[in-house]
Amino acid sequence: MWRSCAGVAHTPKSRNVSCGAGAFPSVSAQQTFSSGGAPGVPGSLGTRAGHDGRPANAAKPLRWAADAVAMMREGARVRLDYSTQSLWRVDRMIEEIRREGAPYAAVERALRGFGAYGGEVVVRWAGGEWVQSGGEFWVRTWDGRYWDPLDEARRCFAGEGSLRLLCRDAMSTGDAMSTG
Repeated sequence: MWRSCAGVAHTPKSRNVSCGAGAFPSVSAQQTFSSGGAPGVPGSLGTRAGHDGRPANAAKPLRWAADAVAMMREGARVRLDYSTQSLWRVDRMIEEIRREGAPYAAVERALRGFGAYGGEVVVRWAGGEWVQSGGEFWVRTWDGRYWDPLDEARRCFAGEGSLRLLCRDAMSTGDAMSTG
């Protein structure tokens, strides 16, 4: 029903790759508890949530996204509000950085922040959550599909990706996509 992004190891020409059940066996998602769920209790998720009720492993991407918002506000005088429309501005900013010829090493942290920002938009608007696998951060949408917004920001810098389109794909219904 949903599309997912390319994996970490190899970046295919298309960022959308469907993942079947068990495609990421080492993914460890930490989730919040509903009534009745508790750590160590059989049948519960057995993980700890952060102070804001979000998974504890979402802390790093949230911090990276907040840093990107602050950098855009203070450095470029651009306001980012975690809306889907704001991803247009992020894509344009990455494109401008690329056109200026900045070396990847110089913008790697900024791209990570832009990717985390894009992932957080997906989390907020498409009903996803941050998960971590092998040191990499992914967004898992409610239907179990995985997205790699950090890699999508890198692909955008290479002229091949778009955080706006990633978000659009994560939020769209899969009917038209599954019949292609």
